[in-house]
Amino acid sequence: MIDYLSQHLWQTWAVIAVICLILELTAGDFFIMCFSIGAVFASVAAAVGLGFYTQLVFFAIFTLISLFLVRPVALRYFHRNDEGRVSNADALLGRHGKVVETIQAGGYGRVQIDGDIWKAEADGGEAIPEGATVTVVSRASTIITVSEIKQ
Repeated sequence: MIDYLSQHLWQTWAVIAVICLILELTAGDFFIMCFSIGAVFASVAAAVGLGFYTQLVFFAIFTLISLFLVRPVALRYFHRNDEGRVSNADALLGRHGKVVETIQAGGYGRVQIDGDIWKAEADGGEAIPEGATVTVVSRASTIITVSEIKQ
C-alpha cells in the first residue's frame, strides 16, 4: 500500500483537493478552497516527477498565494451584498403570515410564515383571531411580534 501511494502520489494530492472542495461546500468562506488549490499544484508537481518535499513546498506556496490573492477576490465577487443581507429569524421582519392559533389578548398564539409556525404575540396586546393575516413587526428570540393587517 505504501509503495502504491509513493508511486502514485499525484492521486493522493488529487483526492485531498476533492475532499477540500467538498468541505468548502459546508463552509462557504473560501478558506478551505485555498488548500484545494495548493493540493492541485502539488498533484501536478507529483505527476511531473518532483520529490515529496518539493510537492510539500508547492502545496504550501500555492495555498498561501491563493489565501492572499484568490480568496479576497472570491469573497468580493460572491459576497457582494453581505452588509445589507439579513439571515435567519431577522429575515422575518416585515413578512406576512397567517394566524393558525388565536393570539390571546396579552398572551401568545401561533403564526405560520412560509410553512414554519412561530410563537407570536400581538403588537398592541389585543387578541387576533385564527385565520387573520398579520405582518411581523419585531422579534425577541423565537417569539415574533405581529400586527393584524386590516382588510
